[in-house]
Amino acid sequence: MIVAYGVANLLQSVAAARTTVHHTFDPGLLLRLAVHRTYLVGLGCQVAGFVLALLARRDLPLFLVQSSVAAGLGVTALLGVLVLKWRLPAAEVALLVLLFAGITALVLSAEPAPAKPLGTAGLIALAVALGVIAVIGFFAVRLHGAPGSVALGALAGLAFSAAAVAARPLASAPTPEAFVQDPLLYLLIVHSVVGQLLLGLAMQRGSTTAAVAAMDAAGAVPAAIVGLLLLNDKIWPGREWLAAVGFLVTLAAVIGLTRYAEPQHHHAVAGERDRSMVGVGAPGRPL
Repeated sequence: MIVAYGVANLLQSVAAARTTVHHTFDPGLLLRLAVHRTYLVGLGCQVAGFVLALLARRDLPLFLVQSSVAAGLGVTALLGVLVLKWRLPAAEVALLVLLFAGITALVLSAEPAPAKPLGTAGLIALAVALGVIAVIGFFAVRLHGAPGSVALGALAGLAFSAAAVAARPLASAPTPEAFVQDPLLYLLIVHSVVGQLLLGLAMQRGSTTAAVAAMDAAGAVPAAIVGLLLLNDKIWPGREWLAAVGFLVTLAAVIGLTRYAEPQHHHAVAGERDRSMVGVGAPGRPL
């Protein structure tokens, strides 16, 4: 699961870097990305990671599964260095080490347990969250550079977090028919599509590690809280301190990566090219 998400992040970032930067909340971006074979392979890796995560959520608490998804960032960074010759500052390397230390603590503290049903109120809350994320994303696409990467990545994290909350009880469906008929399945799909669009927009604006780290940081906390309060997520007795330390270290590492991650992609927007040619600071027209 960790490797699948790490490879997916890398391949999708490469495809996003080759696509014209969008400054509108346009679902057509996903269609434009889909013409890149690299993006489709990355999407296939993400689907594989999603299936493995869904199976893990059947019995494992969300604070562990979501943090393990975040560990894919380390695989992304490592592959970026080896394949794309990214240069990671020493601070970022140290944060990646902390990330894996935090994941290890969470693995040791998590107690397997089946999920409780979410209920009608939970379904309504997930639907409302979808609308809120979409509205904020409509305005956040106007941000450029690192702020845009972090803001859009964080919104993607919230969307994927909501999808994870839906997936935890959905994974316990007793039959395939019950699985298909459960409204949680369709909320999960829509949240995932919105999250995928926001992540693509975030990756276009600068650092892949910043976008993914912001996504993981924003997605880990809500899912962990909902899981512990509502979905029967459990911690081994006497290891509550280890879970708390592991979660805080993991969260601090991914937040730190949003600060220290350096841009790996550079885009030439048509308007910016025009300004460089004529030497005038007139704003280019957003696409």
